[in-house]
Amino acid sequence: MITIKSSREIEFMKQAGEIVGNTHRYLEKYIQPGITTKELDHLAEEFILKSGATPSFKNLYGFPGCICISINEEVVHGIPGKRKLKNGDIITLDIGACYKGYHGDSAWTYAVGEISKEKEKLMKETEEALFEGLSVIKEGAHLGDIGAAVESYALEHHLGVVKELTGHGIGSSVHEDPDVPNYGTKGTGPVLKAGMTIAVEPMLNLGTADVFILDDDWTIVTADNLPSAHYEHTVLVTKDGYTILTKR
Repeated sequence: MITIKSSREIEFMKQAGEIVGNTHRYLEKYIQPGITTKELDHLAEEFILKSGATPSFKNLYGFPGCICISINEEVVHGIPGKRKLKNGDIITLDIGACYKGYHGDSAWTYAVGEISKEKEKLMKETEEALFEGLSVIKEGAHLGDIGAAVESYALEHHLGVVKELTGHGIGSSVHEDPDVPNYGTKGTGPVLKAGMTIAVEPMLNLGTADVFILDDDWTIVTADNLPSAHYEHTVLVTKDGYTILTKR
């Protein structure tokens, strides 16, 4: 069931989203060659707790980290560990925070040192695909409009659109109805209403759209080992458009 949030719930989600955005800004300066993903995870947890929230993803469905950290060909759900970042990597931090029972969720892909032109292009165009999807959001639009906008932009720029993974509704649970695919047909799906809160999150690959899951049962990687980028914002649907709750 898709829920319409009350003004009280929206206020809590704004606080949660602000904490998520602040956590991204805080971690960005630590994204340097030599740091381990576990160290980044610890820094994120410490910052979220000091901000008066709790990490949304810690133990969610049994996930062992505080945030998801995915590198290069890893699309999503990378587990923090001993791996050290290297110059030329790209890294996605997917961060969730829960404030007074309500969640914010945002992923962003970052460069580690000097990266290739291909990775720069992938990052730029995946971020732009996110905002293409957001641009169609307003009361009265259809959910399919979002996926259609993302997919159209991605295909125009010859990027693989991951279809096994989607955005989602969000509120008192991290994942609520509806699913928000990154592909679709304009004018289809549920009608958006003011007060809905959704997470829109294109996951686009430099090569094939095909993905598979590693033996850790969490990390999802590209089938051709080419890099993937992931950008996500939690947004509030309004009568005339949308409000980003997870501004960085």
